[in-house]
Amino acid sequence: MIRITEIKLPLSTATDKGHTDTEIIAAVINKLAISAADLVTFSIFKRGVDARKPNAVLLVYTLDCEVKNEAKILAKFAKDPHVKPAPDINYRFVAKNDDSNKPRPIVVGFGPAGIFAALILAQSGFKPLVLERGKAVRERTKDTWDFWRKSKLNPESNVQFGEGGAGTFSDGKLYSQIKDPKHYGRKVLQEFVKAGAQEEIMYVSHPHIGTFRLVGMVEEMRKTIISLGGEIRFESRVEDIEIENNTVQAVVLASGERIATNHLVLAVGHSARDTFEMIHKKGIYVEAKPFSIGFRVEHPQSLIDKARYGKNYSEDLLTKLGAADYRLVHHASNGRSVYSFCMCPGGTVVAAASEKGCVVTNGMSQYSRNERNANAGVVVGITPEVDYPAHPLAGMQLQRELEAKAYTLGGSNYEAPGQLIGDFLANVASTKFGEVLPSYTPGVHLTNLNTALPEFAISAIHEAIPAFAKQIKGFDLPDGILTGVETRTSSPIRIKRDDETLQSINTKGLYPCGEGAGYAGGILSAGVDGIKVAEAVALSLASHH
Repeated sequence: MIRITEIKLPLSTATDKGHTDTEIIAAVINKLAISAADLVTFSIFKRGVDARKPNAVLLVYTLDCEVKNEAKILAKFAKDPHVKPAPDINYRFVAKNDDSNKPRPIVVGFGPAGIFAALILAQSGFKPLVLERGKAVRERTKDTWDFWRKSKLNPESNVQFGEGGAGTFSDGKLYSQIKDPKHYGRKVLQEFVKAGAQEEIMYVSHPHIGTFRLVGMVEEMRKTIISLGGEIRFESRVEDIEIENNTVQAVVLASGERIATNHLVLAVGHSARDTFEMIHKKGIYVEAKPFSIGFRVEHPQSLIDKARYGKNYSEDLLTKLGAADYRLVHHASNGRSVYSFCMCPGGTVVAAASEKGCVVTNGMSQYSRNERNANAGVVVGITPEVDYPAHPLAGMQLQRELEAKAYTLGGSNYEAPGQLIGDFLANVASTKFGEVLPSYTPGVHLTNLNTALPEFAISAIHEAIPAFAKQIKGFDLPDGILTGVETRTSSPIRIKRDDETLQSINTKGLYPCGEGAGYAGGILSAGVDGIKVAEAVALSLASHH
């Protein structure tokens, strides 16, 4: 198999699904200087967009091609960096269970990391038991909508807790900057497609699924795990971990039930604060890690489209490329970095609280990305060395304090505190909405957000918004909306693990996993980490006779 990169075709000849097979085949034949009969088959590995030249937008393809006389062609293009042997990206299991009496591994949490840890263990024959504190995804969705519409928060079933994890109520973004030499990300995408995701996620450069389709996919993956002998229990919160001689012996549920295990995958997500407190008390090594705090910002999606596509902007271009997104970074004069986070084109700002008396924001989009507003986090990086040095859980406590303050600023009824961008920059409270209406439910209470975050964060965001406007014309739109607060950008802790065995550095049999443990930052990277941890567990189980 040969991989060809940088095959560029004009967007003007494409449809919203890309170019036809005929056009792509012609490009391959031209690149390799072969006849049509010499090309056996091809597949699209990646498709991106080059929009640097006005009125000449290109789709850029990476193609895997099976050709006759492969060795001869590779020799001919030996000095061409865009024609190389295709790497082997097939997933191979590291161990299989050959003993039905082996003890069952337990996976705590059924978000992306827990799902993939359980899936790989099930596919390897180890029949995992999954313990999820929240509800199955359909019931969880109902509870979440009750919170959004009626301000009725269920602390055990919400945006953060329940089947599918926090990623279920998001844009379903599936891109990451992690290093992935073993191509685990490909396995994640393949399993998502099997579960019902669009085929295009395998090759588009910034794939996303959308919230509604994610719900059905999660259910399908659960069915697969169960069909392979796994068991999944909902509303089963782990309240204690029994440890003897620095080795995991069992978990104890809130119901009082004790379940023995020596292989415990902890994939609890970034908001399981009671679990973080419990494991710290047990002496399991935990350290504070950096995360970010800030606001959600909303603009008309049309403003972002016109700013990003510039002279290329047209209805035809929008149809083919979809709603525009952005990624922005500004290094403020006070030494802080401000950046856009989890940008959701044509999406909504969502209530993401998991504790009573707290307000937290996040963003999500459906697959169509056709809502009126664009939204993104505008957040400031903070570090334990500078901002919360006293205690491993101090970052978590800072999150709580900011979320409680936002609850008060919003009127103490789960409305979020909000402010127009122009008023925020002028440091005056907003009193009425302008051109942009906020999408957050239960609702937005206008106030002055300049007191919602520490001064260093406020001053950095003040400086960043005009700087961002130099890259996205209109980003400083006076009627744009800021909504507070965004605090769950990533876990505030890391449950440190051994690089080789992936077990806790001081607790044998405990496998910290995913975003909550500090080893991922989104759906794709969490899924990849779930695979890595499942392999470590499988190898350990296979070596126990």
